[in-house]
Amino acid sequence: MTTLLAFTILVALVGVERLAELVVSKRNAAWSLERGGVETGFGHYPFMVVLHTGLLVGALAEAWVGRPEVPSALAWSMLGLVLASQALRWWCIGTLGRRWNTRVIVVPGLPPVDSGPYRLIRHPNYVAVVVEGVALPLVHASWITALVFTIANAALLTVRIRAEDAALASLPPVVSGVSGA
Repeated sequence: MTTLLAFTILVALVGVERLAELVVSKRNAAWSLERGGVETGFGHYPFMVVLHTGLLVGALAEAWVGRPEVPSALAWSMLGLVLASQALRWWCIGTLGRRWNTRVIVVPGLPPVDSGPYRLIRHPNYVAVVVEGVALPLVHASWITALVFTIANAALLTVRIRAEDAALASLPPVVSGVSGA
């Protein structure tokens, strides 16, 4: 199997994983909204969908058109980071449980989650997104896609994190030792 074919399969698998996330997100968003959840920051959501789709399409297009030489050390190290970012993402999803979705929806009365990766960092899912946004294209030396996504994602995360922080500020404080999950 060629490295380009293997890369195409990897990107397709990430695409399938994204579809699985959307199924979980839709179900969880409905759960939150049924409990009085309030959505904020929805204006940036379409841009986020386009950006994340663009990451997959751009990485493949750049690899297929450019057909770059890919040092195996780069490919394997970036693949390791892609897998680590997926593990972190699903740790976040598992920790938030029914409260996780791709939108900014908070359920009034539920305190913020402070367990799992959230006890270590405020927005661990975005660490996964940033790492994956660099690493996935670089598995096949798609440097332009990695750079463009990283810059656009930095702008998006500036808006997204402000929206999340404002929404989370409306929740009751975490009671010491009690998780909101």
